[in-house]
Amino acid sequence: MADGELRRDPASRGSREGRDAEGAGAGAVNDVEDAQESDVARRRRRAQFLRELHEAKQLRDRVQPRRARAARMRQQMRMRTFRW
Repeated sequence: MADGELRRDPASRGSREGRDAEGAGAGAVNDVEDAQESDVARRRRRAQFLRELHEAKQLRDRVQPRRARAARMRQQMRMRTFRW
């Protein structure tokens, strides 16, 4: 999560605070920007989670090869018996 913190630009935060003082219309703009920032942050956290999940699955497959092979066989059987 530290690299996500480094990517944020503190200068953009300061410019947004300056717009708050301009008028009442700036509140709507800030809400949209905050929603976009939270959406970007959510996507970043989700991508990080999926990367870690994939890595954990690979590690489990390496540590438990018999279980991983059985899971692959079950998945292949499911795909063979699946009807389009």
